[in-house]
Amino acid sequence: MVASSPVVVVTGANGLVGTAVCRALVERSAQVRAVVRRAGTAPSLDGVTEHVGDFADGGFAREVTQDAGAVVTTVHPMGSPREVQHRVGVEGTPVIARAARDAGVARLVHVSTAGVYDRSAGVGDVAEDGPLLPEGSGAYPDTKNAADAALAEVGGLTTVLVRPPAILGAGETSVWNTLRPQAVRDGENRANPAQTWAWVHVDDLAALIADVATGAIPTADDPERGPVAGSTTPVVVAGEPATWRDYLGTVTDALGTVPAWTDEPVWTGQLVADRARRWGWAPRVGLAQAMDELRRGLTPPS
Repeated sequence: MVASSPVVVVTGANGLVGTAVCRALVERSAQVRAVVRRAGTAPSLDGVTEHVGDFADGGFAREVTQDAGAVVTTVHPMGSPREVQHRVGVEGTPVIARAARDAGVARLVHVSTAGVYDRSAGVGDVAEDGPLLPEGSGAYPDTKNAADAALAEVGGLTTVLVRPPAILGAGETSVWNTLRPQAVRDGENRANPAQTWAWVHVDDLAALIADVATGAIPTADDPERGPVAGSTTPVVVAGEPATWRDYLGTVTDALGTVPAWTDEPVWTGQLVADRARRWGWAPRVGLAQAMDELRRGLTPPS
């Protein structure tokens, strides 16, 4: 039975994903404990209380998870040096996971990434059981894979590893709506137009996370029907098919530049989100709408 006002802890609550998750949780009548490092940065929403601290600090983690129903972890310093990504993701995230377990928290929802999967040229469609990238593939996939493995070792929790691809959504810290377009403006505009560009809108991603965290998606004994109680369940979440022609073409058009198309071998399979759909999730933001939002955010006002 889903509590009328579940208490959910969200780490990284001031980030692109964290903010959207807080908003989705409030829409589901949850009480949100928004964990941030700097005071005054949590979303200003009814039902959200700011908690300033380091989730990797055991004392703070125990305090913030007390009497909570779920914990959502969204923090991973992508782009930082490997040692920082390892310290925060691989060493830090299990601290709050263990605190959650010891506090009797029912669910841990961790924002992982579809970037842990092998999506090289010649690989077909990829679902949850797809091969993971080997160690040495790069700081980000290496540390994300290691963080997932570390969380799976924290027994006594129902853990869900949510694995999105490129996350679209407006915001200063948005990789694909802000940071990558800045790089394109600076000349990083090369891609094979046929290469698959798997994506999901942040609002659709947040909806799944919030439904899992609040128990709207019940546990099951089969991962195809829901998170497996007391175990770790990965779930891929992705929007409709798209290619780099869709994304880079939109960005360059909005910036008034042209892409540099290449023809090297690339991945042309699909990221399969059938498990999420069987759990009852369906994306509401289509590719055309997402590209229109992206374009409007990049086009100078006339």
